[in-house]
Amino acid sequence: MGAHSNIESQLKMTRTVVESRTKTAIIGFDQPFCVIGERINPTGRKKLAAELEAGDFSTVEKDALEQVACGATMLDINAGVVYNSNPNPNETEPPLMRQVIELVQGLVDVPLCIDSSVPGALQAGLEVAGGRPLLNSVTGEEDRLDLVLPLVKKYNVPVVAISNDDTGISEDPDVRFAVAKKIVERAADFGIPAHDIVVDPLVMPIGAMATAGLQVFALVRKLREELGVNTTCGASNISFGLPNRHGINAAFLPMAIAAGMTSAIMNPVRPQEMEAIRAANLLTNNDPHGATWIKHNKPPTVEGEAPAGARAGREGRRRRRA
Repeated sequence: MGAHSNIESQLKMTRTVVESRTKTAIIGFDQPFCVIGERINPTGRKKLAAELEAGDFSTVEKDALEQVACGATMLDINAGVVYNSNPNPNETEPPLMRQVIELVQGLVDVPLCIDSSVPGALQAGLEVAGGRPLLNSVTGEEDRLDLVLPLVKKYNVPVVAISNDDTGISEDPDVRFAVAKKIVERAADFGIPAHDIVVDPLVMPIGAMATAGLQVFALVRKLREELGVNTTCGASNISFGLPNRHGINAAFLPMAIAAGMTSAIMNPVRPQEMEAIRAANLLTNNDPHGATWIKHNKPPTVEGEAPAGARAGREGRRRRRA
């Protein structure tokens, strides 16, 4: 009984609370997997980048509404557009970040993840975001720690910690773990608790590194057991450069969840991947009474017919009364 209650209290301690003005999302080992919608990001999307540079937010509006409709728990917001007229992101990104966040939180009520490598854009996002957004991100680089951790403390928000530092991204998972540990320890010096650190152990493409999947599963287990932190990743990185990427992603996500991963920045519009996550939530006892799985998999009721199971239920009651 004592051991069971210790496990329960540890699970409750590792709860990362992210909020909009009206909604709360909890990232945690005892919570449904947190889907962070990745679509509002111009990186690699020339059409979206051109629209944003022209002040056209129609795709942003569509992506915000569609991702939430498809089941996103949170939305990642990235405004990293390289302007032809002014290519300096320190000047152009903060006002655009502010604009995009104000627009998105006027359309949807889910919490937001403010995503930028420009500290000024992170601060601009924090100034206008309602509730308690997730900040994405801090790395183990010294100058980055010194710039971002004070913002995390000042605004009392959780932060994504990416496991690379001044030496770059290591292919050695032990090195990536050491970087994550360093960030958690430095955050503690600022009074930032471990439950407000969501570690991204960095997913390598399986096409370039055959052990990439095994590495990340082992890393996630170690981060959970030794640091007691929640984890996230850019889920689609695993399948980069390979055919049928969604098939790989849909297998990777439940395996990562089984290893202890608690969130991912991913595309919720892909039904194959969302179905895999709902199944994993059910199988890890993070879908109470299977309600979400049943809701998404009920056969449609034909007009004029009783819902499936209704007649059997009535007949069963009649038989029992007999």
